[in-house]
Amino acid sequence: MSKSIDIRNMRRGNARVEPAAAAKSGGAVKDVVAGKDAGAVKEGVAEKASRWGFLNKEIRLFGAGLPDKVKEGFYLELSNLVVAGMDIRSALELIRSDHPKRKNRDVFSGILVQIVAGSTLSAALKRDGHFTAYEYFSVQIGEETGKIVHVLNDLAAYYKQKISQRRQIVGALTYPVLVLTVAFGAVSFMMAYVVPMFADVLKRLGGDLPAITKWVLRVSFFAKRYSLYVLVIVAAVVAFLAAQKDKPWLREAGSRIVLKMPVIGAIVRKVYIARFANAMSLMISARIPMLQAIRLVKEMVRFYPVERSLGKIEEDVLSGVPLHKSLGQHAIYPGKMVSFVKVGEEVNQLDRFFGKIAEQYSSEIEYQTNLLSKFMEPLIIVVLGLVVGVILIAMYLPLFKLGQAF
Repeated sequence: MSKSIDIRNMRRGNARVEPAAAAKSGGAVKDVVAGKDAGAVKEGVAEKASRWGFLNKEIRLFGAGLPDKVKEGFYLELSNLVVAGMDIRSALELIRSDHPKRKNRDVFSGILVQIVAGSTLSAALKRDGHFTAYEYFSVQIGEETGKIVHVLNDLAAYYKQKISQRRQIVGALTYPVLVLTVAFGAVSFMMAYVVPMFADVLKRLGGDLPAITKWVLRVSFFAKRYSLYVLVIVAAVVAFLAAQKDKPWLREAGSRIVLKMPVIGAIVRKVYIARFANAMSLMISARIPMLQAIRLVKEMVRFYPVERSLGKIEEDVLSGVPLHKSLGQHAIYPGKMVSFVKVGEEVNQLDRFFGKIAEQYSSEIEYQTNLLSKFMEPLIIVVLGLVVGVILIAMYLPLFKLGQAF
C-alpha cells in the first residue's frame, strides 16, 4: 500500500498520552480492564452462532498462543481501521469488543492497557508474549518509518499464506488418515473377534491348515492377547514425545524422518522453503539489515534444518560470504533457489527474487498436494480391499479344501 502515515501523528495516536489525558490514565486503564467483559453478553450468542465453526478452525496439538487465523484477522482489521483514520487505541477497542473468544479478547485487552499507559504498539506486542520477534520488530520499523499500514498488511499476508499452505497439506491428508483409521479399526475387530471364531471351527475339523491361515491365526492371537499392552506402550511413547517436543534431538530426528518420506518429504521441504523465501522478501523490502533479517526469519520458520542452517548462514554473512554461497552449503535449500538468490544479489533485488521463489514454491505445493490427495484415495481403497481379502481367503480356504475332500 502506497499510503504512508507520518510518524509523529502515529506516535500521538498510537501510544503517547497527552499530558491532560495522562492525569486520567489510571481511570482509563480501569475502563480498559473493565472492558474485558464488555462483550460477555454477546459471547453466548456469538458462540452459538459459530457452533459449527470448528470445521474451519486450526488444529493445534500443543501450545496456547494466538492461532494464526486470529493474527491474520487482527493485522488486517487493524490496518483497515488505521487507513480509515482511526487511532491505534480506538482500533484495538473495536477489535477487542467484536472478537467472539474471551481468551483472545483478554490478549487484546492486555495490549490495550499498555497502549493507554503510554507504550507503543510494538512494545506492547513484545511484552504480551503471544507474538514473535518478527512481528513486533516489523511493527516497530513501521512505526519509525511511518509505514505501519504497509507492515500490518504484510503481516496479514504472511499469516494468510501460512494458513493456506497448512490447509493444503491437511486437506490432502485428512481423507487418507480417516480411511486408514476406520480400516485399522475394522481389521482389528476382525482379527480380535471374527478370526478366533473361525479358529475354533477349524480346530474341531482338524487336519493341516494352509500357511496363510496359520499366519493370520498367529496375528489374531497376538492382537487379542497383547493389544492392550500395545496401546499402553503407544500412549506412553506419545506422551514422552509430547514432553520432549522442543528438544533439539527430537526435532532433528523428526525432521529427518519427515524429509525422507516419499512425496510427503518433498512437500514439507517446499512448504518451509516457501515460508523462508516469503519472510526474507518481507524483511528485505522493509529495509531490515541482512543479519537482523536472518535472525528474525530464524524465529519465524520453526523447522529444525532451516533454523540450524540459518545460524551458520548468519556467521557466514557476518564474515563477508555472499548469501547464495552460504545457502548452497546446506542441502535443505534447492540449487534452483540458490541460483535465484545469486541473481538477486547481483542486481540488488533480493526482495523481488525471494518473492518470486515463494510464489513458485507455493504453486508447486498446491499442485502436489492436490495430486497426492487424488492418488491416495484409490490406493487406500485397493490396499484395504487386499487386507480384507487376505483375511477372508485365509479363513475360508480350509473349508473349501474340506468340501473338496468330501
